[in-house]
Amino acid sequence: MDKKFYTFLIFPGAHGNLHKIRLPFYVVHLVLAFSVVGIMTIAALANSYARMLLKVSNYNNLRTEREALKSQNRSLENAVTTTNAKLDSLQSLASEVALTYGFGEARRPHFPEAALSLATQTNSTLESSFRASLYAFNLIRNSSLVPSRQTTPLGIFSSTDMGREGVPTIWPVRGRIEAGFGQRLDPFSGEGVFHSGVDISAPLGTRVEAGGDGIILEAGWDSGYGNAIVVDHGYGVATKYGHLSKIFVVVGQEVKRGQVIGAVGMTGKATGPHLHYEVILKDTPVNPMKYLHE
Repeated sequence: MDKKFYTFLIFPGAHGNLHKIRLPFYVVHLVLAFSVVGIMTIAALANSYARMLLKVSNYNNLRTEREALKSQNRSLENAVTTTNAKLDSLQSLASEVALTYGFGEARRPHFPEAALSLATQTNSTLESSFRASLYAFNLIRNSSLVPSRQTTPLGIFSSTDMGREGVPTIWPVRGRIEAGFGQRLDPFSGEGVFHSGVDISAPLGTRVEAGGDGIILEAGWDSGYGNAIVVDHGYGVATKYGHLSKIFVVVGQEVKRGQVIGAVGMTGKATGPHLHYEVILKDTPVNPMKYLHE
C-alpha cells in the first residue's frame, strides 16, 4: 500500500536551486499536534503569569495598607496612653486639692475594705486568723484614741484627730530620687505611664523605715511591686513600700515611726535596687515629695 506524503517546495531565490521536501502524513500531523499543544501551553503560562502579577500587586497593596493601619494604631495607642496618664495625674491632683481644702469626705476613722474582710472572713489556718484579729484589734484601738495635744500643721494632714507621729513625713530611706510622681516613660515598654510614687535609689539591703505610726495592712508579694508593704496610718492615710528584698513585719502588726520594716531590693518590675514609695489618701495616690520634710 502506497504511503501518502506532503510535498513542500522551497524556493531560496531567483538564482537558487529548488528544494523539495516530502513528509509523510503522520509527521505533519504530529508537528501540527505539537504546535497546538505548545500554543495552548504558552497561553496557559501567560495567563498564570498575569494572574500571579495581579496577586502580587494586590498583596503589595494590602501590605502597604496594613503597615499604614499599624502605624495609625500605634499612634492611637500612644495618644490613648498619654491621655490616660494625664487623666490619672489630673484625677490625683483633683483628689489632693479636694482633700486639702476640705471638699472630700469628713475626716473620720477610715476602715479599708481589706481590713473589714480580714476581720470578718473565716481563715483556714491559725496564723491567718491571728493576723486578721491582730490587725482588726489594732485598727479599732488606734482609731478610738484621740490625741489631746500636738497635731501636724501640714495641709491635708492637719486634722485634729491625727497625731503627728502617725503622719508619714520622714524619709523611709536616704538616697537619690530616680523617678518622681506623675507621668513618665515606662523603663520596660518605653510608653508613657502614670507613676504613683517616687523611686528612691539606695544600696541593696538598705534598711527601710516606716514613715509614721500605723498598722501593717499588707506584707508580701504584689505583682509589679515585688515584695511590698502597706502601712495603714488611719483616717484614710496609708503608705506603700515596693521592690523590697526582705520584709520584717507581718499583717496586723503595729509599727512606730522610724521602725525598720524591710530592706531595699529590686524584686518585681525593677531595673536596679531602689525603694518605690507611695503616699495614699482616701485610696488616691498623691505626691510624696510634698510631705517628705524631715
